[in-house]
Amino acid sequence: MARPMPREPPVMSATLLVSGLIASTRILHAIMSTVCIIGAGDIAGAAAHALARGERVSRVLLIDADGKVAAGKALDIQQSGAVDLFHVRLDGTDDVSRVAGCAAVIVADRFGRPAAEWQGEDGLALVTRLASYAGDAPMVFAGATQAELLRASVREVHMVRERLAGSAPEALVAAVRAMVAMEASCSPAEVNLTVLGAPPSGFVVPWSEASIGGYGLERVLSQVALARIEARVARLWPPGPFALGLAAARVTEALVRHSRRAFSVLMVLGGEFGVRGRVGAMPVNLSPVGIASTRVPTLNTRERVRLETALGA
Repeated sequence: MARPMPREPPVMSATLLVSGLIASTRILHAIMSTVCIIGAGDIAGAAAHALARGERVSRVLLIDADGKVAAGKALDIQQSGAVDLFHVRLDGTDDVSRVAGCAAVIVADRFGRPAAEWQGEDGLALVTRLASYAGDAPMVFAGATQAELLRASVREVHMVRERLAGSAPEALVAAVRAMVAMEASCSPAEVNLTVLGAPPSGFVVPWSEASIGGYGLERVLSQVALARIEARVARLWPPGPFALGLAAARVTEALVRHSRRAFSVLMVLGGEFGVRGRVGAMPVNLSPVGIASTRVPTLNTRERVRLETALGA
């Protein structure tokens, strides 16, 4: 008696290519990261919101002495995800030890009236505590007045200078870029420039290195226009809390995701321009361990003299 032809069983599983699985795992690892923000002030809130909207990290944790305020601000931003269409988890606490295991730490501003950036002896005590919990996670100093705290973190807490970066110069770069775009009647996205020097009044814009749409900026704008922009640059510092928070978020995203783009950050100089131990703004490349490399621009004689004066070289 003839038997029925056996049929192939339905496909219940599939074998993935190993290379594809590895790539997928790397992507998930990059996304599954937590960023801790120290403080629940205006800068901290702006940074948390920007990180949430960017969806480059999986979780944002606000840490402030007033844990209820931190938790409330985190919940407020979390609820805005229904409008902004993001799915990043946000939490708030008063427990500094919860920075353990995070991908990066942002040192921002404390909640209060008005909010106050972490600096001075209180800031140094905070960084000392953070260093014991954060492991090798890089730290981003978001405020406009934290240059001395950054320096003390290296000199007194003995942190590796490459782990520390001040993000405020990125906010200044964005403002200068917008001014140049107005003078040149172009989009800010076409303007490429950086800032060097030290806050609050020692910033130098190396115009000889800047460009607009791939053309040298000095070929596009007249010396009169450049002088007009330079006269305004000094009045752009300090940037406001929202600009500072957004700059901190962008620098932190670059740290977590290993961006190829260069960012202008404050760092403790280690021989750049012949200066050691002082804080200055430099264009750098970032990686998950901190500052991966510096990009020392070529300056003309006038720019170098101004920079050395600003840095006290």
